[in-house]
Amino acid sequence: MTQRQTYKTGAKWEDMVGYSRAVRIRDMVFVSGTTATDEQSNIVGVGDAYLQTKQIFKNIARGLQGVGASWKDVVRTRMFVVDIAKNWEAVGRAHGEIFAEIQPAATMVEVSGLISPDMLVEIEVEAVISQE
Repeated sequence: MTQRQTYKTGAKWEDMVGYSRAVRIRDMVFVSGTTATDEQSNIVGVGDAYLQTKQIFKNIARGLQGVGASWKDVVRTRMFVVDIAKNWEAVGRAHGEIFAEIQPAATMVEVSGLISPDMLVEIEVEAVISQE
C-alpha cells in the first residue's frame, strides 16, 4: 500500500468540503485549487489580481512545504482567472516571478466566477519531488 500524506491549513472549507491543501503519494504532490485567503479565511487583495496571485503563491508554498516539496519540484500549474482579458497580465507577471527559471507546464483559462465574487484567481499545482 502506498503511503498517503496530506497537509491541511485549517481553512474552514477543508472539513466542510472534504479536501486537503496538498496530497503527496510517493514523489507526486497535488495542491488543491488555491485562492487568495489569509489565515483567517479573509480574501487578500480584493480587486487586484496581482496581489491575489501573490497571496495564492504564499498559500501554495505552505502546502508544498507541508508535504516536503518546493517550487523547484513543480511541473504543472493551472490558473483559473475571472475576466482574463483584464487580469491575465497581472496573474502572468506574478507567476513569472516564481517560475521564470523553473518553467513548469502551465495553463491559464477564463472562468465565469469563483466561490466568492471578490476572488479573481484560483491556482492549482502538481509537483514531482526530485531525489537529488
